[in-house]
Amino acid sequence: MSTLDQLYALAGKVALVTGGARGLGAEIARALAQAGARVAISDIQFDAAELTAGNIRETGGIAIAVKHDVTCEADWEGALHKAVEVLGGLDIVVNNAGIEQVGLITETTLEEFTRLHAINVGGVFLGLKHAARIMRPGGAAGRGGVIINLSSVAGLVGVPGLSNYCSSKGAVRLLSKAASVEFAALDYRIRVNSLHPAIIKTELGTNVVNGFAKVGLAADEEEAERLIGGMHPLGYGQPQDVASAVLFLACGAAGWITGAELAVDGGLSAQ
Repeated sequence: MSTLDQLYALAGKVALVTGGARGLGAEIARALAQAGARVAISDIQFDAAELTAGNIRETGGIAIAVKHDVTCEADWEGALHKAVEVLGGLDIVVNNAGIEQVGLITETTLEEFTRLHAINVGGVFLGLKHAARIMRPGGAAGRGGVIINLSSVAGLVGVPGLSNYCSSKGAVRLLSKAASVEFAALDYRIRVNSLHPAIIKTELGTNVVNGFAKVGLAADEEEAERLIGGMHPLGYGQPQDVASAVLFLACGAAGWITGAELAVDGGLSAQ
């Protein structure tokens, strides 16, 4: 029987975090490194990813940066193989990269809808596809692992002004469930779960609040702040709240959890 220390340890694990250069992704990458994992930080903004990786190395962690467009299949193959070759394997993939858009259905273009889904859903699909090939028995890493997909509370409940985003994050939720049962049926030894944060105090979170005012769902940014802040019984979340949930799902203590949707939303979806 494993001890609690062993169940919660990530020492010796290798993780890749997409969109890890800034904001929530950077916080997740730092938390994984602090827990003992070696971390590949992938991002379309390579210089920012290298800066975050450098900060992790300065504090004693092991991290590399990888330039990575999550809508590009070749980039996925390159990023994952680099993690295996440089860091020695692949145990944890966090599909964090994504974009948000506040807009009314009547004013959203098909091009905007398609682009957001290509990143938020297509990027997760490619991550599942190529990570599974590497992590499953016989793959380049071949020791199974964990894939954590960042959905949103907007993938659980409808939110006015976020129809495009809700649609993409709802797709991530069910894609995660389908992958979890498929990988279990094929004995890949890969757990897949989705994480559903509400508004987090990051640049993206602030953009959502301000966007409510811009599209007329609030009189001004101050009212939008009161309106959205009031949706969270425990108040706004912080990046560390989500990073802590990632650490739990990634570790051995969550070894019997797959196909689950973990709401990290301050109680928003409970109302």
